[in-house]
Amino acid sequence: MNNWPDIIGLPLWMWIFGLPLGIALFAAFKPDWVSNHFSPIWSLLDRTYTAAGYLAALFMCIILLITIGQMSSRWLGLTFEGSTEFAGYAMAATSFFALAHALSHGSHIRVSVLLNLNSWTRYWFNVFALATSAVVATYFARFAVKTNKMSAMLNDRTQGQDQIPDYVAQLLQLFGTAPSQWSALMDKATGEMIYTPMWVPQLTMSVGTILLAICLWDHLIRLVATKTSQIKQEVIE
Repeated sequence: MNNWPDIIGLPLWMWIFGLPLGIALFAAFKPDWVSNHFSPIWSLLDRTYTAAGYLAALFMCIILLITIGQMSSRWLGLTFEGSTEFAGYAMAATSFFALAHALSHGSHIRVSVLLNLNSWTRYWFNVFALATSAVVATYFARFAVKTNKMSAMLNDRTQGQDQIPDYVAQLLQLFGTAPSQWSALMDKATGEMIYTPMWVPQLTMSVGTILLAICLWDHLIRLVATKTSQIKQEVIE
């Protein structure tokens, strides 16, 4: 972890591992205080997971529209350049944006044999599973972001036929730059079509894995504070 940058005097790994773990330990000793003060945050996070689920559904609809476009172009004898690549990007976005929403609704595969033995094993195995998953997901998110940065640094472009207007890439870069640089960034936009920079579709992986890591730490803290898992599986009849 020597290459993890410092933020406000502490290395990044302390913020993304130590802080949530410290809150979880604090919740074990002050469950009522954490439950009372974190309830608004939990409500906001639940709405965020739901919004990510809707966004995943939107990208699934985009896959359908691209498929319809491919069929129509074949019937009309036209070329739909980049359709396969765009469908792949939309599929990745669907998968990653749905991760946190699916977890909070109990849609991930869970082996519950040991959880059903008694309340003691249910609690401690849930704590162990959530803590381990949170650490793994946080590492995944960290290196997903590093992949984004590396692709942008190398100016890595798609090998397919998909192209996007250059102002789309410039707009997305605004989120990673200081406001003082926004004007200079947008001045570079010409509206020309460019081959898709790989960091653009990779953003969905970074955002989705960050949300998943937050969701896992969130449910770990809720479990420790309330002694009850807040991951409720939806029953479909």
